[in-house]
Amino acid sequence: MPRIMALPLLCVLFSSAVQAQVYRWIDANGSIHFSDIPPVLEAHSQVPVRPPATVPMNENIRQADRVSHHRKELDKLLAPNSKARYAKAERAQDARDKQCQKYRQQLDQLQARLRAGYGNDRGNNLRQQRRELSQSYSRECVLN
Repeated sequence: MPRIMALPLLCVLFSSAVQAQVYRWIDANGSIHFSDIPPVLEAHSQVPVRPPATVPMNENIRQADRVSHHRKELDKLLAPNSKARYAKAERAQDARDKQCQKYRQQLDQLQARLRAGYGNDRGNNLRQQRRELSQSYSRECVLN
């Protein structure tokens, strides 16, 4: 039984990371040398060695999958015969066309009401509405 308990203790002792020392020195010719054994005759300095950085592999795989997925989507969008490439612009143009058609209909209705004849106050109000609609129509449909 004591041998079984001693086995994990020995594994822990022997598996601990051993820090190697690295030494640096410059010889008489001006060459820089590195070694794990310090030189006997040369003045030397100890080089600090940082432990290696480890990155979990599963996160790398997930990141690579995400990047490849985004690249595939981008390739689809940039394909020469892709309809998705211009879909957003087409939807915006369709919405703009509908709004312009709505402005034209409202302007036609206001013009018809003005032709029917109203008093000064009502006519001025209709002309003001027509002016505002005409400005919106010009700004959104004619200039764009």
